Amino acid sequence: MGLYFLATCFSFCVIAQVNNTIKAKELVAKMTTEEKIKLVTGMGMNIPGLNNGPTVGEIKDKLPGAAGSTFPLSRLGIPSMILADGPAGLRIQPKRENDNNNTFYCTAFPVGTLLASTWDVDLVKKVGLAMGSEVKAYGADILLAPALNIHRNPLGGRNFEYYSEDPVVAGNMAAAMVNGIEENGVGTSIKHFAGNNQETNRNYVNTIVSERALREIYLRGFEIAVKKSQPWTVMSSYNKLNGTYTSEEYDLLTTILRKEWGFRGLVMTDWFGGKDAIAQMNAGNDLLMPGTPDQLTQLTEAVKNGTLKIKILNQNCERILNIILESPAYKKFLYNNKPDLKANAIVARSAATEGMILLKNESNSLPLSISVKKIAAFGNTSYDFISGGTGSGDVNEAYTVSLVEGLKNSGYEVDDELQDSYGKFIAELKSKAPKKKFFFELPAPLPEMNITEQMLMKKVTETDVAFVTIGRNAGEFQDRKTDNDYYLSEAEKQLIKNVSAAYHAQNKKVIVILNTGGVVDVSSWRNDVDAILLAWQGGQEAGNAVADILSGKVNPSGKLATTFPVSYNDEPSATTFPGKNISDKPIAGMGGIIKGYDSESIYNEGIYVGYRYYKTFKIKPAYEFGFGLSYTNFVYSNLKLSAVTFTDKLSVSVDVKNNGKVAGREVVQIYLTAPSQKLKKPEEELKSFGKTRVLQPGEVQTLQFQINAKDIASYDTKSSSWIAEAGKYIIKAGASSENILQSNSFTVSKEIMVEKCHKVLAPQVQINELKK
Repeated sequence: MGLYFLATCFSFCVIAQVNNTIKAKELVAKMTTEEKIKLVTGMGMNIPGLNNGPTVGEIKDKLPGAAGSTFPLSRLGIPSMILADGPAGLRIQPKRENDNNNTFYCTAFPVGTLLASTWDVDLVKKVGLAMGSEVKAYGADILLAPALNIHRNPLGGRNFEYYSEDPVVAGNMAAAMVNGIEENGVGTSIKHFAGNNQETNRNYVNTIVSERALREIYLRGFEIAVKKSQPWTVMSSYNKLNGTYTSEEYDLLTTILRKEWGFRGLVMTDWFGGKDAIAQMNAGNDLLMPGTPDQLTQLTEAVKNGTLKIKILNQNCERILNIILESPAYKKFLYNNKPDLKANAIVARSAATEGMILLKNESNSLPLSISVKKIAAFGNTSYDFISGGTGSGDVNEAYTVSLVEGLKNSGYEVDDELQDSYGKFIAELKSKAPKKKFFFELPAPLPEMNITEQMLMKKVTETDVAFVTIGRNAGEFQDRKTDNDYYLSEAEKQLIKNVSAAYHAQNKKVIVILNTGGVVDVSSWRNDVDAILLAWQGGQEAGNAVADILSGKVNPSGKLATTFPVSYNDEPSATTFPGKNISDKPIAGMGGIIKGYDSESIYNEGIYVGYRYYKTFKIKPAYEFGFGLSYTNFVYSNLKLSAVTFTDKLSVSVDVKNNGKVAGREVVQIYLTAPSQKLKKPEEELKSFGKTRVLQPGEVQTLQFQINAKDIASYDTKSSSWIAEAGKYIIKAGASSENILQSNSFTVSKEIMVEKCHKVLAPQVQINELKK
């Protein structure tokens, strides 16, 4: 019955696609050249703070705060599609003109770094389902998410939106999110395709990367997401890639994305991305967003003079129409502006608890013992929690539960005197701060409130345990800094040191909560404290989720999807990030307010990104990729392979037993060590992963994994192909990249040419790549 149902659904989908394709061609045949050109350019953009209004055409805002819309062609019954941010939840304006009675909030879900740390694709799909339901309820058609660029460097300004340093994690998380969102009948746009791994000079930087690193690291996640989810749209990035803007690169958007990977949707630009509208059309970048008058003029002239063939314009229009015909706007969905925010908040809280990571837990300091009644919360962020990042990744939520609110909701008493002092301090500083002019502005961090020795000594005697929360935020247009950002400020380190000394003198515990979207230094202060919980940015229910873990209501099961180094200088890209300017003349960008410089960033580390580098070159991290503690412990056994000689695929199974005293979940990571006679390779690479259900003490679960030929292959630049070398391969099951608990091996009897690719996107300059 199940197979029949799936086959029937597949048949209906294929029929619908064929019918849409036929209808799209019929509509294009009826369109004038002017209508075609309008369809491939958006309706412009209202940018809060600039007051420049729509740049192309006039349309009444259907959804205030949405990022943009396509051009309607009423004569042909073609509606406008609404495109809206963002990766942690729908970003719209909560208030609307001529409506003082209603406020339109959305759910702030956990950020990408946290979702990846769940290592749970089923949970991420549930988040996508909830997120997509709000997109549809508010009348949007496409959510501009998820984002899955690689954490090349810890300072990346949008790392909080992205998932991981590893493309297998990033690609599978993105696919799960797409499948969840699109199950609602709305679309997604996976972004930023490709090589957009920094914010500094993002509109002008030339990402210079080898063909192999590009294929194995920076394109692989997108390939996985496209093949496993077929998103409605892909968004090209701002940067150049080996000399050409990605939105103007035919071999990226057509040769690889469409011909090699089989992508069937439309490609759109990032907002105001690229320079040459004609080159974008010819490359297969179907939709130019948000649309400008200059682009209309350029395309009109190009059709007249023959530099843009009508065949290409028709093809791009057909791809756009194929998506419009699937949209809620075309189907006249009666949106009601009333998503189920309460139900979605429950999903957000559950996801947040699953992705928070216990980094340290000396002497079982957590969960809190029953003797803990009253808590002292230090640090501004204990009272002013950060739900998510800024810019297009921001969400206008109704509330954010802070740490102290979450603790109180869980029945703990929080010191009132400290709360009152911090409340007044934060309110006063915020009242003096300049108003944000633009939605993407990142407010300056507040200095930490000074805690006098007298106050500290008083709190030690009045409370049972101390929490210190360290907060960090980031967003679009700027990368993070090392001083007072990646590294804690002197005031923050002194706060941790003073609180720890005082509480430890009374034999009381100190726990640090990291409320950050990305990696921060831990090595300079972690020995001072008893426990560290990496809470990431957990969305609007973050405080409740933290309390769930601190109290033991939920056993922490999150694990790192990005490496925490001992020192920033240990990072292989530390000396080349974010590149260098090749011109000292600034360029005015969007609205004349965002300036940048022509620059280049050379990816000298090649394929040795994240744990691939640390493992291969024997650099010890502070906390390795895949690391995360639990309140229980697990034993792995019985790692089995379906065959000792590889043909076209391999099944792997491993038993996981909860060998502790409390229920919990475990993330199992499958790594591969491959022969490297022909091609030098990292010591090990992640190939698959899975997460157990909640296992009771003593309970065992067998996890199954499938390894195919592409999984064991590496990209050979000389032959432009994915090859699996002959020799011995070692399969490893681990609790982290450093904690391998079971291993087994198989052989490849002779070299396998897995996939032949096109010889494209080669760098135009010599790259002195890191070698093993």
